Amino acid sequence: MKPGAKIERVVAKAYRIPTEQPESDGTYRWESTTLVVVHAACEGVRGLGYSYADEAAAVLVRDKLAGAVIGKDPMHLPECWEAMTGALRNLGLPGVGMLAVSALDAALWDLKARLLELPLVDLLGAERPAVPVYGSGGFTSYTIEQLQKQLAGWVEQGIPRVKMKVGRDPGADPERVAQAREAIGVSAELMVDANGGYQRKEALALAQYYDELDVRWFEEPVDHRDRTGLRLLRDRIPAGMEVAVGEYGFTLDYFQRLLADGAVDVLQADATRCGVTGFLRAATLAELYRVPFSAHCAPALHLHLCCAAPNLRHLEYFHDHVRIERMLFDGVIGPVHGELAPDRTRPGMGLEFREEEARRYQV
Repeated sequence: MKPGAKIERVVAKAYRIPTEQPESDGTYRWESTTLVVVHAACEGVRGLGYSYADEAAAVLVRDKLAGAVIGKDPMHLPECWEAMTGALRNLGLPGVGMLAVSALDAALWDLKARLLELPLVDLLGAERPAVPVYGSGGFTSYTIEQLQKQLAGWVEQGIPRVKMKVGRDPGADPERVAQAREAIGVSAELMVDANGGYQRKEALALAQYYDELDVRWFEEPVDHRDRTGLRLLRDRIPAGMEVAVGEYGFTLDYFQRLLADGAVDVLQADATRCGVTGFLRAATLAELYRVPFSAHCAPALHLHLCCAAPNLRHLEYFHDHVRIERMLFDGVIGPVHGELAPDRTRPGMGLEFREEEARRYQV
C-alpha cells in the first residue's frame, strides 16, 4: 500500500432473502431476511462488510456515510468511526443508523486487513485459534417434530450446545422444552431464548421448571430494556442458570448500563448492530466487569472478532444466517467438533460476496 492512500469508493446494496417457511420467536414474526452488503475500495482492493438490517441502512450508507469516509486513510479506523457516527448526529445512532455504520465499519476493517495482506484475526491479535459455537433456531413456529430434528441434528454434527425459542405461548413452552431435551439427550447443553416474551413473575416460575430440564442459559427472559426485571431474575432464578442479554446493543452506553446495574450474567453483542469497533469495545467492557461475553448471530462476520475478543464464551450459529452466508458468500467456514476456526490463508475476514448469485434477491 502506498503512503497516503485514501478510501476511494463505497458501494452499498440490499438483498431480501425469503426464509424457508414463515418463522417466529417470542415477540416477532418474519418471512424474509434483508442483507445489506457494503464494499469499500482503496488502490484496487475492496473490503467487504454486511449487516442484517433494513434496506434503509443501504440508503444511509450511500447518502450519509460514504461521504464521511471517502478520502480518509483506511489505516485510521477510529477517525473513520468518529466521522460516521458524527454524520448521523441529527438522525440518531440507535437503530437503522447504527446498522448502516456497522456494515460500513466491517467493510473498513476488512479493507485494512486486506491492504496489509493479513487475516483480520492477525490484525486484531488472536486470543484463541478457534471459537466454540452453539446451534440456534428452534423457532416457535416449528412443530415439535421440526424442533427435535433441528436441535438433534446439530448435536449429531458435534455441536454440544443448542438454543431454542420460547415466549410465544408460555403455556406450551414447558412441553416444548421437555421435547427438545428428549431429542438432544442429557449430555448436550440446552439453552432457551424468550426474546423478552415473558413477564417477570412468569419468567421466574418457568425458570424453576427449565432448571429441572437442566437449562443453564435463559436469554432475554423479559424485555431487554427492563434492567430492574433482569436484575430481579438474575438474583432469584436457580443457581447455575445464567441470564444473557445484549443483542440489541447499538452503543457502548447500552452495554455499560446492563453491566453497571448487574442485569446480566453473560453479555451479548452483535457487530451487525454495534459495528466491529463497538463489538471490540463491548468485549473489553465485559472483561472489565468480569462478565463472560458471547456473540449474537452472523457467524461468518463474527468469527475473526471472536478469536480476538477477551473473555469470550461462544458464538451463535444461527440457522437463518448460516443458510444465507453459505448461499451467498465464498470462504464461509463450517464447524468442526463444535468450533469454528478462521482460514488464516485468506486476507481480511476471508469472505467474498457472490454478487451475480445474489442479484435475484436485490431490493
